[in-house]
Amino acid sequence: MAEVNNIEMNQYLTFMLKDEVFGLAIGQVREVLDFTNITKVPRTPEYMRGVINLRGSVVPVVDLHLKFGLEQTEKTVNTCIIIVEINMDGEITVLGALADSVQEVVELEPEQIEPAPKIGTKLNTEFIKGMGKRDEEFIILLDIDKVFSNEELMQVHRAEAPHQEIS
Repeated sequence: MAEVNNIEMNQYLTFMLKDEVFGLAIGQVREVLDFTNITKVPRTPEYMRGVINLRGSVVPVVDLHLKFGLEQTEKTVNTCIIIVEINMDGEITVLGALADSVQEVVELEPEQIEPAPKIGTKLNTEFIKGMGKRDEEFIILLDIDKVFSNEELMQVHRAEAPHQEIS
């Protein structure tokens, strides 16, 4: 059983944002959906595109382009929503992340992963788990639990249940 978990920990779902390849630990990915209608929720951050109905559950969708300082994701035939599980103080939050396209699941051995780059003191790269090397290509491995701060995830929670929010 430990071997199965070890293999899973080395597997990453790769996806594209602009011209860069990113990876998420497969254990935190629930599923990948085709782009669907997203309902905008008022008074949410710009990177929060809205919510979708996923089999009766309200799931917030964030635009990783906007979160990482790029232009808004353009809808194409390959645009998809990656449903991920984020651990927030021991509680699992389900979130959709917009991506330009999903590539494949890759297995990376520990020696194929370099530490996250240290880019001065002003830039926060804490959300980068490492840099995967595959052939001549880098894969930016995200720590999805650290991409969003607790405050940002609380805003996402409020978007999930706007009818419960009291002004």
